[in-house]
Amino acid sequence: MPAMRRARFGSYLLLALVLAGFAVFLIYPIWLTVAVGFESKSGGFTLHHVLEVLRDPSTRIGLLNALGIAVCTTTAAIIISIPLALVSVKCDFPGKAAFNAVILVPLILPPFVGAIGLHHLLGRHGAISELLISLGLVDHGVDFIGQGGFWAIVLIEALHLYPIIYLNAAAALANLDPALEEAASGLGASAWRRLRQIVLPLIRPGLFAGGTIVFIWSFTELGTPLMFDYQQVTPVQIFNGIKEMEGSTQPYALTAVLLIVAAGTYLIGKVLLGGRSSTMYAKASIRAVPRRLGAVGGIAAICLFGGVTIAAVLPHVSVVLASLSVEGAWYDSVLPAQWTMHNYDTALSHPLASGSIRNSLLYSSLAVGADLIIGLAIGYLIVRVKVKGRGLVDALAMLPLAVPGLVMAFGYVAMTLRWPFGKDDPLEGVISVVGADPNPVLLLVIAYAVRRLPYVVRSTVAGLEQTSGELEEAALNLGASRTRAIRTVVIPLITANLVAGGLLAFSFAMLEVSDSLILAQRERDYPITKAIYVLFERLGDGPGIASAMGVWAMALLAVTLVGASVLMGRKMGAIFRV
Repeated sequence: MPAMRRARFGSYLLLALVLAGFAVFLIYPIWLTVAVGFESKSGGFTLHHVLEVLRDPSTRIGLLNALGIAVCTTTAAIIISIPLALVSVKCDFPGKAAFNAVILVPLILPPFVGAIGLHHLLGRHGAISELLISLGLVDHGVDFIGQGGFWAIVLIEALHLYPIIYLNAAAALANLDPALEEAASGLGASAWRRLRQIVLPLIRPGLFAGGTIVFIWSFTELGTPLMFDYQQVTPVQIFNGIKEMEGSTQPYALTAVLLIVAAGTYLIGKVLLGGRSSTMYAKASIRAVPRRLGAVGGIAAICLFGGVTIAAVLPHVSVVLASLSVEGAWYDSVLPAQWTMHNYDTALSHPLASGSIRNSLLYSSLAVGADLIIGLAIGYLIVRVKVKGRGLVDALAMLPLAVPGLVMAFGYVAMTLRWPFGKDDPLEGVISVVGADPNPVLLLVIAYAVRRLPYVVRSTVAGLEQTSGELEEAALNLGASRTRAIRTVVIPLITANLVAGGLLAFSFAMLEVSDSLILAQRERDYPITKAIYVLFERLGDGPGIASAMGVWAMALLAVTLVGASVLMGRKMGAIFRV
């Protein structure tokens, strides 16, 4: 009995520590941002600052543009994903396994790096314009990017994010009971009617799960608009207002509005699209057998997957070509006129580039180390320990996926200006972002860890759910402490899941955009993504070096995503789900 009490006490102590960590590094930054946005000069509540944001034509247009980008990106991603998921799950055709792997390729390139490639592809003097001129289809170059690049941003983000919806849609389709469609077919329902009235309503929660991530991601995306110099959008306006935070409440109010709109949109979508109005009575009792396509159908499926893949990898290919191009040699031509490997050498030797790589390796390694420890503890609480409050821990662990990274980064800056890291705090100067001598290193590690914790938690939970607890119980009955049982029994059994989650957390932390752009204000602290942005803005060989760094980033993400996919299989989609 004393042993049981000790175990129960240890479980609640662990629960309390986890909740305290979430309170300080997740809830507090969000609350601080919102609270200051609604705080009057006397310290009371006011709507004045938020109303000023909504009255200001510039910020109002920025908000509408951000919503427009999110709506168009999510719609385009859904239109791309549903046919791919239907063909992948319901049909069998030559090369299906290879295409299922290749279709995830867009995830290996952050859209703000892909923007470098789109400049070379879609600009007035870009490759596509020159190809159209050489074919005699147009007389002069066409600027497909246009004024500010709204549609270019939508294009690059949709092509980058559709795999998230695809993974969720494919997982939902795989779980459908084929008897429902067979019954409808027997009653004379056409394929289109079965899709519209049976399949889509039943996979709606899966579409909502993926669509939510895509919507919030594109609504709050900072890097891509910056790369296109698209200033009239809320995330960029917040980024430009960082230096005004000490003397102005407008950046707080604007960030609060961004968060409220994102959360409100999510809740509305949850009620309208994510509900359970259409549910199956039970899980499928039989597994659907994919239909083998004939020659024509197989060619059509290959064209579908191949066409989407080619469109999605064009920015990647363009970044590679830009990295191999001599400075100024890719202008008014379909391909670069001169080639070089100099950019790759410089990407490893240039002080800014090499320093940023070392910084990102350090920040990401420390963050993932913390995530593996915390994620294992959270996963164990969720799956193996029966304590009140574990549902709250599960929800908080996934909250970073739903809360815009831009809001989190802004909240961390706000923390350095008030208690606990500023305003006569003992840690003032040890953790700081703005000011004459900023020191954001510890805050960057914390931000990376919090933002990427959901990947480790979900992969850990998946591993624990697939592993019987009987071996652990046997170890406990033989006198092993719970810590030893976890170390010698549980961890070896779920090592593959921990590695998969750790790989994803590491690679996405290495390429974190919002936290890196906002928190790293001094060159010696720049992570890779901030260095890519700064180099791209420089004249001369800067864009070439930025492209080479983007290729290194692609290689890193490609290896980690393939490894995680092999280790987790179809559970991979659960990682990208709110």
